Parts: sequence; C-alpha cells; structure tokens
Amino acid sequence: MIDVLYSLVDVNERFNRLILDPLYIHNLDLTVKSSFIHNSSTNNQILDRICEKILPQIHDQVNELACEPHSIERILIIDYPELYSLSLINFQKEIFSQYLTGNEILRYLLTNQITHLVVDIKNEIIAELFDENQLNIFPLILCLCKRLTDLTFCEFSSNQRLAISIFNLPSINCVSSTLMKLNIVVNTFDDCLYLLDGRLECLSTLVIKIQRISRSVLNIDNTRKLLKFKYFSLTSVVHTIYYNEQIVPLLNRMINLEELTLFITIFRHDSNYIDGTHLYDEILIYMPQLNKFTFSIITEIFINNINIDFPSNDNIQFSFIKKGFNQVGSYADFDSTKNLARCHVYSLPYEFKLFINLNNFFQGGMFNKIRSLVMNDTSPFEHELFKLVSQDFPFLENLY
Repeated sequence: MIDVLYSLVDVNERFNRLILDPLYIHNLDLTVKSSFIHNSSTNNQILDRICEKILPQIHDQVNELACEPHSIERILIIDYPELYSLSLINFQKEIFSQYLTGNEILRYLLTNQITHLVVDIKNEIIAELFDENQLNIFPLILCLCKRLTDLTFCEFSSNQRLAISIFNLPSINCVSSTLMKLNIVVNTFDDCLYLLDGRLECLSTLVIKIQRISRSVLNIDNTRKLLKFKYFSLTSVVHTIYYNEQIVPLLNRMINLEELTLFITIFRHDSNYIDGTHLYDEILIYMPQLNKFTFSIITEIFINNINIDFPSNDNIQFSFIKKGFNQVGSYADFDSTKNLARCHVYSLPYEFKLFINLNNFFQGGMFNKIRSLVMNDTSPFEHELFKLVSQDFPFLENLY
C-alpha cells in the first residue's frame, strides 16, 4: 500500500478518487514489503511524503492501521478518531516495551480507542525465555488496553516462533474484563489452563499454539465448565503422552462450543488409535452445540509384549461414517519390527498449512492449502509416493 500511496496520489484527480476512496483506505497497511523501499533514504523520503501530504487528507477515515518501528512515531503524530484496529509489526522486544511505557500517543490509543490489536515481535537474537521485560509485555497490554476485545500476540526469533510462559510472569495481573478473542503462542499446557482460570472473564474464542503438552506442575482447576466458550483451536506439533490426562478433560469443559480445531500428535502405550468412535464418545458427545470440527490427529502406539488388534484403514473410515462425520482422510500402518503402530486422521477438505508425518501409506487427495510438508517413515520412501506428493500438494513451499 505504501507503493500505491506514494506513486499514485496527486498524479491526477481520477487516481485520487480511486486511491483515496474510503473503501480502500479504511484499512491502511503502512508496513514495508518492497526491498526497494527498505533503502533507508528512499524509505524516509516516501514516509515523509505520506505522513505530510497524504495522511492528513484521510486520517479521519482510517479504521485499521498497521505500522512498523521505523515509522510509528511519524504515523501516530496524526490523529485517527475512527481508528479501532492496530497492528504493530516487526518490533524488537525492548523497543516495543519502551513504546508501551513511554509513548503517550500510543498509550492513549490503546487505552481509549483500540479494540483489536496485533502484536508481532521479531527478535534477531533469541532471548532468555524468562527475561523479565519479555514477560511483562503481555500483562502490560492487558492492563493498558481498556477496550480490547481481540488480541493476537506473537513473538518470533531467528525465524522461530517463541512461546511465553504465562504462569511464570512476574506480575500476576493478567486480567481483562473485555477481551473476547485471544490468539497466542505459549510454552506449556499450564499456560493454557492459566488463561482459562477466569481472569479473562469474557473470553469466548481462544486460538492457542502450545510448545509442549506435559504433566501439569500447577494446581489449576481443569474441571470447571467454560460456559462462554464458542470457538477453541489447539495446535501442538510436538508429541504428547498426556492426551487423556490433559487435553480430553479440557475439551470436556467446553459444553457450549460451536467450533473446534485440533492439530495434535499423540504417543500412547499399549492402546489403540484415535478414531471416529473415540472422538465422538470421549469429546464430541459433550458438545451438543458443535457445528464444525476441523482436525489433524496423529496417533503413534508403542506396543510392549501384548497383542492389539489394530483396525484397518477401512475400519478407521467406518468409525467416522457410523458416528456421522463428514468426509475424513486417514492412513495407518503397523511396523512389527519396531512394535510401532501409526495412524493419521484428518478432516477434509484439509484446512491447515502444515502436514506432518506423511509416509508410504498415505492415501492421496488434493491439499491446496498446505505450504509445508514433513515426511517421516521407518522404511525408505517409494518413488510412487513422490509422484503423489507432486500432484496432491500443488502449492507446497517447504519439504522436510
């Protein structure tokens, strides 16, 4: 958008009418994406023109704004009376903390106007996980933003997404009486339980990515019903052995849930696959309002000197059909040399950008949304599998 504003505004009246149309400029993205603009002198020249000549013409029509650290001070000098959504992109942790505590214009906006906030922190050097400044950012946002209803809080470092530990925060005042939707990456399952203990009293939507799901080390109630919850999304790529102990009890609390998304990998011992029968009997039966269930669930079973009759892929499919599921993809295999059984079940059409643990038993399909694929098998990949991947993953960008 910076390119368009700089290049076309004031070229002629017709361009002005098109570019400055309220339907176009109400959502103003002033982040830099062009490598040409990243040149510092060019960048300053362009920003000066936009801030001095263009923003004063449209400032009262801007509802949503995205900006970066190099431009935020010049952009926020101008008043935006109708602004309710703010995205703060590519901030270093310490710089962002300084703005939160020292920039009066930003603090005023966050306190009095902003209802939707995106915070995207990118650190060049991986900081200590429990660095005090890092951990203070989240509660400071909740304390400062008196009207906040929708928060996305992400931190990246060296192209890796970092997770924060909520329950280790030096401040325990992670409280909000207005927040209804939260999208966040956390370190442990305890962080998830901590967010759901009542301190976010209006929360009805939680999109959470958990670094690892392990045994709880805190005495947090995982039984109280979450009556306000309408949408819950849980992603945890790292395998967990605490599915029955942690995940199932949490889901059983969400009795009014309308949409559920699960992307999880489960390790079990001397048990059986997670199939349609299990999902319905253990989880979905307790969610009578549920109208959409999106999932990718991998089960890996380690067998210790007992005989288990693992279902075939056809039987797995039937377990979903008899419980009334819509179309589901699945594949399963048993490696007797390693006493290892594996099964992957997923809703169709496939909604995730990541597909993991694809092996020689993959059944195929069309996966237009996938950008990253992880292949993993105990035996060498067959040539036919690579042909299948090239056909079925047309927009694949990363193969591991």
